[in-house]
Amino acid sequence: MFTVVIHALLLAFGLILPLGVQNVFVFNQGANQRTIKQALPVVVTASVCDTILILVAVVGVSAVVAAFSFFQTLIFGIGLLFLAYMGFVTWKSEPSKTSLKEGMTVKAQILFAASVSLLNPHALMDIMGVIGTNSLLYSGKEKWIFTLVTICVSWIWFLSLAFAGKAVGKMDSNGKIMIWVNKVSACMIWGVALYMAKSMFFQ
Repeated sequence: MFTVVIHALLLAFGLILPLGVQNVFVFNQGANQRTIKQALPVVVTASVCDTILILVAVVGVSAVVAAFSFFQTLIFGIGLLFLAYMGFVTWKSEPSKTSLKEGMTVKAQILFAASVSLLNPHALMDIMGVIGTNSLLYSGKEKWIFTLVTICVSWIWFLSLAFAGKAVGKMDSNGKIMIWVNKVSACMIWGVALYMAKSMFFQ
């Protein structure tokens, strides 16, 4: 049982720690919203999306998805376009002004969080492929403990990111740090998009 928990913890943290699009968005919302409570919609949405994907992966749908190359190509294509757009929005965003306008609305937070969670091909492949595949090592009670631990890691991580963003936001009253964070984040997002394009067209 202990081995299952350690395996799930290491795997989940290994997949979620890299500063990807989803993490950047949660962090930025934590920084740009006036209170942590106002950033909860993005935290909950990202966590729920990850929970759904993990559950889907564990029950074996990942094997079905992997069997259809067209579906994978479609996901990558949609994700590529979305990441390009997300990079543009992030580059243009001005945190100092956003904070004065109460930040992103609840509806916008939910839509963007769901998009960066469900339209991010690398996140999909990580969860569906890696977690789904690793879950095959277990059965019965152990399999669901493995699943529960990976889900808990997502919830704890996204909440922690929002708090970290809020801490940075408080230190950055004039928004200058967050402007640079947004620029770097946008470049990272575009970098992921370019890597995806390379994977799609130059295999």
